[in-house]
Amino acid sequence: MENKKFDIDAIPGERWFPKESNFEDDMELYWGEWGVSSEVDTLKAVLMRRPGKEIEDFIASEVRFSDEPIDIELMRKQHDDVCNIYRDFGAKVYYVENQREDRPNAVFCRDLVLMTPEGAILTRPAMAARRGEERYIAEALAKLGVPIIKTVGGDGFFEGANAMWVDRQTCVVSTGSRCNMSGFNQVKTELERMGVTVYHMQQPYSNIHIDGLMNPLGHDKVLIHAGQVPYDIVDMLKRKGYKILEAPSRTEVRETFACNFVALEPDHILMAAGSPRTQEMLEKEGVKVQTVDVSEIMKGKGSLHCITAYLKRG
Repeated sequence: MENKKFDIDAIPGERWFPKESNFEDDMELYWGEWGVSSEVDTLKAVLMRRPGKEIEDFIASEVRFSDEPIDIELMRKQHDDVCNIYRDFGAKVYYVENQREDRPNAVFCRDLVLMTPEGAILTRPAMAARRGEERYIAEALAKLGVPIIKTVGGDGFFEGANAMWVDRQTCVVSTGSRCNMSGFNQVKTELERMGVTVYHMQQPYSNIHIDGLMNPLGHDKVLIHAGQVPYDIVDMLKRKGYKILEAPSRTEVRETFACNFVALEPDHILMAAGSPRTQEMLEKEGVKVQTVDVSEIMKGKGSLHCITAYLKRG
């Protein structure tokens, strides 16, 4: 009897291939106009928390606020004034709509998110009196469609103002009372994956965030509080082509937050009113300086840069 051979069709190939592109390249197509890799490129979008019920009843000493009484409505007006300046400049202003009612520091949105070219790193605040604020930042980001690419976890803590972009390939991240080595390493790993070189900066015991000590004014100028910024960081900035401008008044740095400004675009900044010596020096260096009164916000021991979370620059 003749053996019959059966010819079975081969299993076909998938005949489909993935889209090979970088997340950063896909951002606008699938997520929206988000992304930051600079402190000075043209400001396009920010996330803010207008002071709500959380500032109406709290014990100042327990949340690191000044003992001076706060004029609540004036604080809200000053916050509105800042947001209106951003809008007048052309930036979109988004709000964190919900928040715990026992978190007056929630106005300081910079601490709760670090924006990268690929999306947001959700932070983990160090203070018990701030822990939990980040949940509502995550809610706001998700509602806007901003990708959250990393949430600091485990035993790590890190706040957004512990990082400063130098350029697309370079970021300074500081450790201290608001960022431990676990948090640092988590952020470092995420940034290195994007091709960023991370420089470690030891935060002095007398200060909590980089933006209290150092802040770029443009692509080639940076303002520093010379007595508090490590030499290695200054040397790196110099080698990157930055002109190092030293704040002339320790009082203005500490009391009126002279370094805590927001660049609207290169060599054009919004600074809190009350630092005339620093303002005069910057204007002589060709920097356009706008000022705004945020005296009530400062009673929370923070200023303009602290309340402004960047979502899009450039």
